[in-house]
Amino acid sequence: MESELERIYTVRFGPRSESRKVLWRTLITNYFQQFISPDDTVLDLAAGYCEFINHVQCGTKFAVDLNPTVREMAAPDVQVFHCPCTELPDELTGTVDVVWISNFLEHLADADQLLATLTEVHRVLRPGGRVLILQPNIRLTKEAYWDFVDHSLPITERSLAEALGLTGYEVERMVVRFLPYTTESRLPISPALIRLYLKLPPAQWLLGKQSFVIARRS
Repeated sequence: MESELERIYTVRFGPRSESRKVLWRTLITNYFQQFISPDDTVLDLAAGYCEFINHVQCGTKFAVDLNPTVREMAAPDVQVFHCPCTELPDELTGTVDVVWISNFLEHLADADQLLATLTEVHRVLRPGGRVLILQPNIRLTKEAYWDFVDHSLPITERSLAEALGLTGYEVERMVVRFLPYTTESRLPISPALIRLYLKLPPAQWLLGKQSFVIARRS
């Protein structure tokens, strides 16, 4: 599994790694950072190449991923855990303010694993902590959802909201149409154009195929 993940990540993201850093740094600075306080403890679940956790400003940073290369990608101030999403470290119980999940849940095997993952995230969050989820929406992407060989679980904004409700969360914000499906979309990797896109809801309505959800742990 680890070697397979590493191979998929290298083929899919390797050639555009610098562009992806620019993309995520711009998205965080101009949008996502508003949901994270300077002293928050943040966990990036399925951190991948750590573009999010490396750039977000917060007090304590954790990254979780099965891919062994995550340790090489994480910045020095990021503590890395190499474990499954359904078996987060016991020492994190009730210590995390924000869990970030981006483009990951569609890789889970089935609904049971989705619920188990959200339950485990609930365990590590402090009471009142929040999970931030950026998720491709099969209702919007349609058949293109299956263009990636490792996508296995179809998710819409409604099924995700239901799963969150079943595992002890209250949805606070739901942006159904937010970012384009992939970085290969019509959104250029240009900070100025990304900032403009974030300020134009009509552009998001036209191009957005990923949903953004904020849910609070009860």
